[in-house]
Amino acid sequence: MMKELCSEFKIAHHNSSPYRPKMNGAVEAANQNIKKIIQKMVVTYKDWHEMLPFALHGIVCLSALQQGQPLSLLFMKRRDLVLKKVLSFAPDSRGKWTPNYEGPYVVKRAFSSGALILTTMDGEDLTHPVNLDAVKKYFA
Repeated sequence: MMKELCSEFKIAHHNSSPYRPKMNGAVEAANQNIKKIIQKMVVTYKDWHEMLPFALHGIVCLSALQQGQPLSLLFMKRRDLVLKKVLSFAPDSRGKWTPNYEGPYVVKRAFSSGALILTTMDGEDLTHPVNLDAVKKYFA
């Protein structure tokens, strides 16, 4: 079943011993990077565990930037509320008081390319996907 799942989603699955990170070069290199980052962040060696989430967050953001993925896509999750930019070319009687955003909408799915599938609050899908640049997070 695991082989079928990996082949379905094109995942390169490798087994390694969890108790011997030295046997896996990639894990050892990642551990060294984490240690270097934490050493630069801590004041005393006793509080290293408090800095671990921040170090891991930095590594995730850096790898996303290196892959060309927008950082805002990392933090956009399913069921987040967003406002969609209004792209209207027709003149409005309200002039500059015309709203720039409409919504809120619910993020149904986020793709790595930056496209979002949005739904209304009632659950109706929008007809076209929306680019990540055309939305902003809605805080109720």
